[in-house]
Amino acid sequence: MNKNILVTGCAGFIGFHITKKLLENGFTVVGIDNLNSYYSRKLKIDRLKVLKKSLNFNFFKIDLTNFQKLNKFLNNYNFNIIIHLAAQAGVRYSLENPQSYIQSNIVGLVNLLESLKKKKIQGLFLSSSSSVYGRNNKMPYKEIYNTDEPKSLYAATKKSGEVISNYYSFYFNMPIVCLRFFTVYGPWGRPDMALFKFINLIKKKKKIELYNYGNMTRSFTYIDDLVLSIYKLINKKNIFKKKKFYIFNIGGAKKISLKIFLKKIEKYLNLKAKVKFSEMMKADVTETYSNNTKLKSIIGFEPKTNLNYGIKKFVDWYNGYNFKE
Repeated sequence: MNKNILVTGCAGFIGFHITKKLLENGFTVVGIDNLNSYYSRKLKIDRLKVLKKSLNFNFFKIDLTNFQKLNKFLNNYNFNIIIHLAAQAGVRYSLENPQSYIQSNIVGLVNLLESLKKKKIQGLFLSSSSSVYGRNNKMPYKEIYNTDEPKSLYAATKKSGEVISNYYSFYFNMPIVCLRFFTVYGPWGRPDMALFKFINLIKKKKKIELYNYGNMTRSFTYIDDLVLSIYKLINKKNIFKKKKFYIFNIGGAKKISLKIFLKKIEKYLNLKAKVKFSEMMKADVTETYSNNTKLKSIIGFEPKTNLNYGIKKFVDWYNGYNFKE
C-alpha cells in the first residue's frame, strides 16, 4: 500500500487520534484543518504540536469550503487513502448556526468529492454519525434501518453526506466507506461532549443539566477502539473487490444510561455532581445502541473497552492538561 494518507480535520478529536495511530505505524500523513473556533483553538493547536513531533507529518490550514484552494492542494499530491473527518459537529449547535453545518458537512464534502472524482484512490473513509438513525426506535441500530427521519439538522447533513457519497461512488466508481460513529470519548476529547462537559461543571461546582430527566442511554465508544476499527478497515485488502460503497456502525457494544455514566465520573473524580433534571430536547434521541455485526464480519473486531477504563483514562488526561491560554 502507498503509505501516503490524507486526514481532513486532523486537529479535531478523532482526526488527531487516527493521525497519531498512522504515524506510529510508519505512514506518512498530510493533515488539513481550518482550525475554526467552534471550541478551544488552543486544544486543537496543542494536538497539532503532538503530531508535528513526527517527521512524517505535514500540516496545511485549509477550509474545505474553499474549492479552489482545496483543488489546487489535492492536485499537488497523490493520496491512496483519504480519511475525511472534517465536519461541523454538535447536535444542539445546529439549532443556533445551521449555515455552518450546510457549509462544512455538505458543501465541504462535495468540494472534496469533486476534487477526487477523477483521481485513482484506494479508498475514501468518511465520518457519519449514529444521529442519522433519528426517530428510528428499533434497537440495536443496524445499517439497513431507515434513516429518513432525522431529529436535528446535524443528523440531516450527515445523512445527506452518505447519500451524496453513494452517488459519487456509483457514478465515478469511487471506493467509499461511510462510518457511523456512536458517542466517542477519550483523552483529548471535545469540550462540548458529555464527559468533558460533566467533569468541567463538577469541578466548578456548577449544575449539570440532564435532559429527559436523565433517562437517556448511549453506546459510548472509547477513542482507541474507534481508531483501531478505522485502521483495520483501511488496511483490509480487497475490501472494495465486491462493491465500491459501504456503511458501517462503529459503536460501543453496550448501551449505558447517562445516570450510570455520571456516577462513574463522580467515582473517579471523588466529587459529587449537582444535577438539574430537564425535559427532553426535541433534537436529541433518547437512546443509541450500535449493532456492530457488519463491522466485525469484515475486520474481526468491535469496540469493547470497558467504560470504567475509558473514563479513568480521560480523567487522568484532563487532570494533567494545561488549560491556560
